[in-house]
This record gives sequence, C-alpha cells and structure tokens, in this order.
Amino acid sequence: MNSGRELLKALARAAATIAVAPALASYWIRSAIVGRDRALQGSTQALALVPGIFGQYLRRAFLTRALARCHSSAVVEFGTIFSQADAEIDENAYIGAHCHLGLVHIGRDALLAGGVHVPSGGRSHGIADVLVPIRDQPGTPSLVRIGAGAWIGSAAVVMADVGRDSVVGAGAVVTRPVPDRVVVAGVPARIVRSRDRSIAASA
Repeated sequence: MNSGRELLKALARAAATIAVAPALASYWIRSAIVGRDRALQGSTQALALVPGIFGQYLRRAFLTRALARCHSSAVVEFGTIFSQADAEIDENAYIGAHCHLGLVHIGRDALLAGGVHVPSGGRSHGIADVLVPIRDQPGTPSLVRIGAGAWIGSAAVVMADVGRDSVVGAGAVVTRPVPDRVVVAGVPARIVRSRDRSIAASA
C-alpha cells in the first residue's frame, strides 16, 4: 500500500516538474534582466493562485529549483509569495496560506500558520535620512531563522530568529531573538512560558 502511494507521489512530482517548466524558463530569463529576487516575486505571485494539492505540487516543483533550498517534502499553501531567492525551506516544513516570506531559513518540521510575515529582518528599509524618501534609502536585509519544530501562529510578524521547538502566538510581533522551547506572545513578543519539561517541573 505504502509503495503504491509513494509511486503516485513520485508520478505527481514528475508531472508537476513538467508543468512548471515554462514558469522556470520565464524565471531564469527574467532573473538575467531584473535580478533573481524581483523575478521570484512575480513567479511566486502567479503560482500562489493555483489552489489545492495540485498547487502545492506546482509550487514545490518550482521552489526546489528557484530558491537556495527547498526540500521536496515541504508544503507551501495557496497565496504565499517569496521575495528573496536565497530563502531556504527544510524537510517537512509547512507554510500556510497567504504568507509573505523574505530572507528566511525555515527549519525542519517547522509550521507557519496562515498570514505569517517574515520580512528580511527588522531593517529591510533605511529610515535614517528624513530628506530622502524611505523607498530610496538602502536597507540592511538579514537572514531570519525559524528553528526546527517551531510553530508560528496566524498573522505573526517575525523579524528576528525563533529557536527550535518554540511557539509564537497568533498576531505576535517578534523583534528580538526567541530562545529554544519557549512560548512567546504579544506586541512586541515576550516569553510567557517555557516548553522545556525540566524547567517547567522545577518552576
């Protein structure tokens, strides 16, 4: 039974790879003209509109070839777009619907609920000079790491690293690094409790 299921998955992955070939060709051509990041935004906006399991397979087939890393077991849901080609997605990561992701490394088994935003750090736009429009000021993008096994709640904004097996509450805004195995919530996000059993038992 399992072997039959794996065969069907393999066939679906092959079909998805063939189906996204034109999108990949377009992406590579546009990358040479406008750069990888801008080309990626346009491609993921188009692929984000494909619903259901078919859309998941198409997005995965594209992202495994367009991002710095996207494991073949990752799931990216409807409406999610990427803005940085150097993003990385590890094994069994799940990205919910309508997420906006910049320069991020999503660890193994991490879960992102719907509407999560992960910009490229907290300084993706420069704001130092009030005489220059913000759009014309250079920012300082930085890689945001979502640790293995972490869970990011709906509509959270994550601008700093989140540790392994940690939970970020829905609607939270993460502005400082979150350690391993804790629960954070609020604006800005603060630790509300530990998930570490040894610490919880002694508290």
